Amino acid sequence: MNKVCIVGVGLIGGSLAKAIIRSKQAMHVVGFGRDAQRLQAAQNNGVITDYTTDIKEALNGADIVVIAAPVGSFESILKSIQPHLSETTVITDVGSTKASVIKVVESVFGSLPSNFVPAHPIAGKEKSGFEASDGDLFVGRKVIITPTESSSSEAVEAVKSIWQAAGATVDMMSAASHDELLGMTSHLPHMLAFSIMNYLISQNPSASLYAAGGFRDFSRIASGDPIMWRDICLNNKEAIVKHIKGYRDTLDNLIDVIENENTTAIETLFRDAKSTRDQWLV
Repeated sequence: MNKVCIVGVGLIGGSLAKAIIRSKQAMHVVGFGRDAQRLQAAQNNGVITDYTTDIKEALNGADIVVIAAPVGSFESILKSIQPHLSETTVITDVGSTKASVIKVVESVFGSLPSNFVPAHPIAGKEKSGFEASDGDLFVGRKVIITPTESSSSEAVEAVKSIWQAAGATVDMMSAASHDELLGMTSHLPHMLAFSIMNYLISQNPSASLYAAGGFRDFSRIASGDPIMWRDICLNNKEAIVKHIKGYRDTLDNLIDVIENENTTAIETLFRDAKSTRDQWLV
């Protein structure tokens, strides 16, 4: 490729940009955003090769445009890029929800373009910004692609190729399956981490002074970007609420067995959880 445009040079966008540069997939990796000073710093740090705050310039001659911004901003971004897109420019994203992204694209474009391929890398850190970006972030990690019925095979292959070159394993599934699965494995744990931190503060603001490594590890993801997670909640609310309610049922069961001093049930719950996690880590 000659040119890849990254809209949103943060942790994920910056990490993908670094991976593309490292693997020499494109001659130019152009970062687009509103803050020229931040973009200049990203270029100085080798995250991108070029930058611009002019969307027309950013998209001119681009083979692929990657939207790497919070999903709540997608509508405004898509409206800004639509007039300047070439029919041959592949459009993809890294959003943590997929059905909502597809819905917004269809609304803005009037129909789903054949060059649009939704994607989501299952990788990240609790830190944000290009300063935390890592060209090896996706090595050995999963990337889920959720092609629409309109996505061309050529566009799908182009998106698949950039992620494979970044070191990721690519899986295909429907947007609905993605949102349900990530609602359990990613969105629910973040909700628990945010809520446990707020619970701790509400009960005893100084309690964290006496928290050890276990609490630090459990609560780590509560350091995630609040804007990004706000948007994820609003865009995958059905799955998230469903799994919060399901988890609430497991807590009610735990309360019952503890209150009734059911030692066998308590031990079984803990043994099953330990066994499942130990097998997952193998």
